[in-house]
Amino acid sequence: MKNYELTVLVHPDLEMNLEPATTKIKDLIEKNGGKITKEQNDGKKRLAYSIKGQDFAVYYYCEVALPADAPAKIESALNITDEVLRHLLVTVDERKLKAEAKQAARQAHAAEAEAETEEEK
Repeated sequence: MKNYELTVLVHPDLEMNLEPATTKIKDLIEKNGGKITKEQNDGKKRLAYSIKGQDFAVYYYCEVALPADAPAKIESALNITDEVLRHLLVTVDERKLKAEAKQAARQAHAAEAEAETEEEK
């Protein structure tokens, strides 16, 4: 399975009752053999330009692991879903993740070393 990032712009009228729309997206992912590893509701934001006559949208972001044939099925289903204004499904750059993990480890190690030198004083 490959890792993907899915960002969905949900219709702003659904802001108060977002649960059915997010459940529909989650079910779509799981039905196609995917697994959600992280999800985040970024709330209602103003769009840079109107999409389908709407100036605002609710941003819903999730990181998913999907089998090879699932992205095409998910995208085709999201294209015809009424609640979704726009969506973007992209692969996660594995090299970038590894580099970020190394950098975080270096920073943690540097912080430990700095704490030890302060304790010695």
